[in-house]
Amino acid sequence: MASRDLYRDRLDLLQAALDHINQGFSVFDADLQLVAWNRQLFEMLEFPPELARRGTHLSAFLRVNAGRGEYGSGDVDEMIARRVERARLFEPHSFERVRPDGQVVLVTGAPLPEGGFVTTYTDITREREQQASLERTVAERTRQLRQSEDWLRLVTDNVPALVAYFGPGPIYRFANRRYAKWFDQTVESIVGRKVSEIAGPELYAELAPHIEKAFGGHAVSYEYSRTRPGGRIAHMRSTLIPDRTLDGRVLGCFVLSLDATEQKRSETALAQAQRMEAVGQLTGGLAHDFNNLLTIVIGNVLALRRKADEPAMPDLSAHLDPILHAAQRGAELTRRLLAFARGDAPNLRPVRLATLVGNIEGLLAGSLPKSIDFSLRLEAAAAVARVDPAELENALVNLVLNARDAMPDGGRISLVLEDVSLSDTEADRFGVFGGTYARLTVSDTGLGMSEEVRRQAFDPFFSTKPFGTGSGLGLPTVYGFARRSGGGIAIESRVGHGTDIHLLLPLTPDDDATDAAADTEPVPAGAGELVLLVDDDGDVANVVRDQLCALGYSVLVTGDASDALDLVRDVTDIRAVLSDIVMPGQMNGLALLHEMRKTRPGLPVALMTGYRQGPASDGSTPDCPILPKPFSARLLARTMNEILA
Repeated sequence: MASRDLYRDRLDLLQAALDHINQGFSVFDADLQLVAWNRQLFEMLEFPPELARRGTHLSAFLRVNAGRGEYGSGDVDEMIARRVERARLFEPHSFERVRPDGQVVLVTGAPLPEGGFVTTYTDITREREQQASLERTVAERTRQLRQSEDWLRLVTDNVPALVAYFGPGPIYRFANRRYAKWFDQTVESIVGRKVSEIAGPELYAELAPHIEKAFGGHAVSYEYSRTRPGGRIAHMRSTLIPDRTLDGRVLGCFVLSLDATEQKRSETALAQAQRMEAVGQLTGGLAHDFNNLLTIVIGNVLALRRKADEPAMPDLSAHLDPILHAAQRGAELTRRLLAFARGDAPNLRPVRLATLVGNIEGLLAGSLPKSIDFSLRLEAAAAVARVDPAELENALVNLVLNARDAMPDGGRISLVLEDVSLSDTEADRFGVFGGTYARLTVSDTGLGMSEEVRRQAFDPFFSTKPFGTGSGLGLPTVYGFARRSGGGIAIESRVGHGTDIHLLLPLTPDDDATDAAADTEPVPAGAGELVLLVDDDGDVANVVRDQLCALGYSVLVTGDASDALDLVRDVTDIRAVLSDIVMPGQMNGLALLHEMRKTRPGLPVALMTGYRQGPASDGSTPDCPILPKPFSARLLARTMNEILA
C-alpha cells in the first residue's frame, strides 16, 4: 500500500513538472493510448478536459480537431483513419499546422523504443508573425532600395554635373550619363573599365597624381581640359572625395565634375572688361584737359582760316592746314581712347556694308606703297549690319594699316566681305552664338605673329612696333567696336605665314539701311539770339564764343555757375545756355542744368564735355544735347539750331 502511494506521489510530481513546461506535451504508447500529457497541451489546443486521462485513444483527439475543421473539409472518419494509420508507423515527424483561428502550432514527434511516441506542441504564431513582418520589411526595403537606386540614377542623370565613382584599380563602378558622354561613352560601356582606358594615356598621366592622392585619403580639386569633337576645347573642374570606412580604409573615390568652359570664357571677358575700365579711368581726366586744348587749337585755326582769304595773308592757308590736320588727328586719337574705354555705341544704325567697305580703297589710296598689292572682294552685296559707320570705317583702316606695317618689303593685302553661317562650335572662338553673320577678313602675306603676340594683341597699349610709331590702341579699338556691335574678332596667324583677321558682325534686316554717306545739308545760322556761355577755362570760352558769334549769335560769357544762375534769373533776353559739364566748385554743369530748370523750365540748354559721355552722378541721363569736345563749327551750329527750334 505504501509503495502504491509512493508511485502515485511520483506521478503527481512528474505531472506537476510537465504542467510547468510552456509547450504542449503528450506521450502515446504502442496502442496509441495516452500515457502522459500536460496542462499546456489542453489549453493551447483547446481539447475537452474529459480527454485528459490515461488510456484515451489518439483517435479521440483527432476527432475533436476534425470536427472543428482543422483538417479541412471531407469525411471525418476517413480523415481520422488516414492519420491513425500514419501514426502507427511511429516515424519521426515535424510539421506546422495553422488552425482556423490563425494560430500556428509546430508539432514535433519522436518514436519510443518499445513503440509509441512522444510529441511536443509549440505555439509559434508570434514567431511566424514576426518572420512575416520581417519578410515584408525586407521586401519593402528592397523595393525602397531599388527605388532609391532608380531615383539616384534619375537625379544624377539630370543634375548639371558629371558624377562618377571608381574603386581600386582605379575602375569605374558608377557614372551618370553626362560623365559617360563627356568621355564619348555610355553608362553601360564605362562601368567596369579602367580610368586609364577611358581617359586615354595623355589625359590619364595628368589625372593620375590627383587620383593617387584621393586614394591616399585626401580630398582633391583640380582642373583639366580636353579637345571635344569639332576642335572645341572644353574645360572641366573636378573634385575627388575618398570613400572611407570608420577605421580609415579607402574603398573608392567619388568624382564630381563641372563644365568650366563658360566660366573660363566669362573670366577672360571680365579680365578684358577690367582692362578696358582701367583704360577708361586712366584716360578720362586726360581726355577732358586734352580736348579742351584741342578745342582752343582747332577753334583758333578755323578763325584764322576765315581770314586767310584776305589779300594781306595769301599764304596763310598753306600753313594752317597742317596745324588743323594735326589737331584733328589728336581729337581722333582721344575719341578712339574714349570709344575703347566706354561700353556703349550711341551711333549704331543699320548700314549697308558693301557701300561703306567699297569706299575704303579710296581712303587708303595714299597710305599704301606701290610694293603692296591691295584687293577688295565684296561677296555679300546686300549685307546690312547695325554699326557705327565711323567706327567700322576706322576699324577697317586700322586693320589694313597694321597689315601694311607687317610687310616692310611689300606683299599682298586682301579685304573680303562675305556672309557666313556659323555653328556654335565655330562661333565659340569669337565669343558669340551660332548664326548668320557678315564676316570681314583682312589678310596679309607679312611677318605673322607668334602665339604669345597673338594672345596679347587685343590688350590696350600692347604694341610690337618701335617706340613712338604705334599707340597700342589699334587692335583694342577694333575689339571694342566689334563687341559693342554685338560681334567678335579672331586672329589666325603664324610666324612667317602672314595673318588673317576676321571681324564678325551680326546681320540685321535692311529696313531703313543707309550707305553711311556724309551729311552735307546746310545748317541754318543764328539770327542774333542771346546765348549764355558757361566755361571756367577762359581760352576755351573765347574760342567757343567766337564760333557762336561767327554763326550769328550774341554771346554772354561767364566762368562761374552761380553767376550763370543769376544771369538766367535776371536777364530775360537770354534765349539759350551752352555750359561745360566739368567745372570747379560745388556746382558743375549737370547741377547748373538742374537749378536752371527750376528758374526757367523752358530755357533751351546744351552741355559740353571733353570727358566721356554718360549718366549724371545720380544715375540719370541729362535731357539735353551734349557736345563732345573738340567739336566742329558745323556740329555746334546744328546743336544750337536743334535746341532753339
